[in-house]
Amino acid sequence: MARPRRRERLRQPFKQAYRESYIVTPAEEQAGERSMRFAGHVLRYRQASALMRARGWQATYLGTWSSGADTDATKVFGAGRWRATFEHESAGDVVAPRYDVEFCTAGTVAFDRRDGALWARTALADVPPAVFSEAMRDVDLFVGVTSIGTDDAWPVRFAERRERAGFRDLTPIAEVRREALARIVPRLRIAERCELQQRYLCVRGKLRAYRIHLGSGNILMEPGDTYLCIVAAPGRATGTIHLPFDDDPMLSLILSKALLLAADDTITDPDIRRQIGSAGGRGA
Repeated sequence: MARPRRRERLRQPFKQAYRESYIVTPAEEQAGERSMRFAGHVLRYRQASALMRARGWQATYLGTWSSGADTDATKVFGAGRWRATFEHESAGDVVAPRYDVEFCTAGTVAFDRRDGALWARTALADVPPAVFSEAMRDVDLFVGVTSIGTDDAWPVRFAERRERAGFRDLTPIAEVRREALARIVPRLRIAERCELQQRYLCVRGKLRAYRIHLGSGNILMEPGDTYLCIVAAPGRATGTIHLPFDDDPMLSLILSKALLLAADDTITDPDIRRQIGSAGGRGA
């Protein structure tokens, strides 16, 4: 009699079973033709531009030349019948000596329907649900990966916007990440030291308690919600943990931080130890 095969733990190269779904909100229906869902976020431009190209969006590069302060990224969906447009513009000063655009501000998202050889701007409510969802998923990815809200080395001039972005309500991508963590965390060796909340993965270390935001990966220490700056190498500390898909680097980063903080008494990095020691009190 043949032995039963072990259950395969396959990893999807891109999300299928866990794929996010985006729907037009009542506010977007009232707005008409432009979605403000991601407008106002400050992105690291070079990284955002590279990610747009990797996802098949086309745009002219922002620069200091005439008409280089703003641009539209476009991508065709629905077998060529629909086109999505993501507006973005330069934010702040350019960087010497190359004078490259370092940051950009996300703008509106709009949709056009092909009308012969031309494109006709269309109300958001009339965009096919699959087209709307896939386009918004891409823009959410641009914002979620490249926003200054996920960057510990953020510029002071963006402090207020960075604070809002770093601890905001979860987007669909982060909601799916939460669902994945609900399956993964109970299997971890640190499961008893973890609690999954609405927006945070809470970790009890030996020295302190921590809350890791599921959208940005930012960390707050208790007591007092003191910010903890950790510059981690995504995915390198997760060991043999099985992840259900490969196209969410933030999932690996959150797990890496959780594993590190659960054993906070063994951390040797002097900058991290100083931050943990200066918060006062014991969180565990």
